[in-house]
Amino acid sequence: MEETEPRIFAGSSNPELAQKIVDHLGLELGQVKLKNFSDGEIWAKYKENIRGRDVYIVQSTMPPAENLMELLIMIDAAKRSSAKRVTAVIPYFGYARQDRKDQPRVSITAKLVANLLTVAGADKIIAVDLHAAQIQGFFDIPLDHLYASPIFTSVFKNKLDNFVVASADMGGVKLARSYAKRLDANIVVIDKRRPEQNRAEVMNIIGEVEGKNVLIVDDLIDTGGTFVNTIEALKAHGAMEIYGAVTHALLSGEAVHRLEKSSLTKLYVTDSIPLSGSYSKIEVRTSSELLAESIIRSFNNESISSLFDVDKS
Repeated sequence: MEETEPRIFAGSSNPELAQKIVDHLGLELGQVKLKNFSDGEIWAKYKENIRGRDVYIVQSTMPPAENLMELLIMIDAAKRSSAKRVTAVIPYFGYARQDRKDQPRVSITAKLVANLLTVAGADKIIAVDLHAAQIQGFFDIPLDHLYASPIFTSVFKNKLDNFVVASADMGGVKLARSYAKRLDANIVVIDKRRPEQNRAEVMNIIGEVEGKNVLIVDDLIDTGGTFVNTIEALKAHGAMEIYGAVTHALLSGEAVHRLEKSSLTKLYVTDSIPLSGSYSKIEVRTSSELLAESIIRSFNNESISSLFDVDKS
């Protein structure tokens, strides 16, 4: 009998997002049992027949590393249960920042994770705002790379006057251009020096920000140090209201405290990584509709190019 709907399962890193995805599609979340042995070892079992089914596993792979390991085990269990096709839906693709050898004797973890997912048995990957678009080339299986810009631009469309879009660094210019094109705004670029991990210094601001409202766009925010330095540098150069649109909110260490004390007006993030609590300057926008649409189009073998919201020029 021909299957008429995908089977969507949730790992333990972000079950709330998986539930929103199936709610949007009018489906039931698949039944899988996950547990840990007393030493922490992960065990997974599908509680329903998935033989010959199209299986989608929703799991972000932010730290701890058990989130990645759990995804690998769920993929392996699905393949050994004779699933027809296994797609890893990874709203936040962890270990992506180490995407090249920028110094001697270091690992390229983005490539390592790509290999692990492939060897585990994934047939396809769906990811949102990879840290670097070229990570797609690390995979020998299909990867659908989605962009979160439509989630955020709806917030600012026709709501801000006299504003510019700021790229958080030189590598984010293409992302900033996609926002600027949708919002009919100019872009500015923050030129930074990064002396060590999790620390950057603002060297120059390329573009005019005096007397303007600014929207800073980036793929992720971790400790918040770099982001806050950027905010204060913009403020010192005469910027008025300063907003942020960042897809993945890791917010480790003192990040929330730094943001709340800064000159930031509002930071918009997605639910690719679950946040606990509520904060005066942080607002979460769901990525469930974007992911749900990509899953159903993938299942129906339809084009999802309209979801690849980037300026290809």
